[in-house]
Amino acid sequence: MLRLAIPLLALLTVPALAADYQANLGPMPLDDETKAVIAGRGEATASYDGKILTLKGSFRGLPSNATEAHIFLGPAIGVPGKQVLDLDVSKSTNGTISASTPLTSAQAAALRTGRLYIQINSEKAPPGYEWGPKGTLWGWIFPAHETVGQDVPQQDHWFIPQLDTPSR
Repeated sequence: MLRLAIPLLALLTVPALAADYQANLGPMPLDDETKAVIAGRGEATASYDGKILTLKGSFRGLPSNATEAHIFLGPAIGVPGKQVLDLDVSKSTNGTISASTPLTSAQAAALRTGRLYIQINSEKAPPGYEWGPKGTLWGWIFPAHETVGQDVPQQDHWFIPQLDTPSR
């Protein structure tokens, strides 16, 4: 009986909200004014243990050195929002981003419902629009999923995480 109790106790100590996430970073917004100074690609993975968000990622191909990186909280998926967390970022055209930070309950709820996104700014990126900041690379943080190749249909509804969340 004691042998069964120890593994059961270990399972009970794992936070119920533990989850893995990922983001695909791309140039956005892109218009005639910004296409000469905004470019590049990147990716990030994150894990959340119910208390601490741990994020690691990389980027490449920026037209000028990165200056800062943040996590923003939007009012809905795809809608720009307000800066809520800072990320460590390499000050170069190719580099890394990272963070290990606690989340408030509101930030954790936003993570689960797909309302957090990463933004990397660079030296040449314009300062902003009336409706929000102009970054060099943006990427929404969604639940981890298999990434398929170009022109391959993506299965499941991973891109709408609020469908998997019973309550907000």
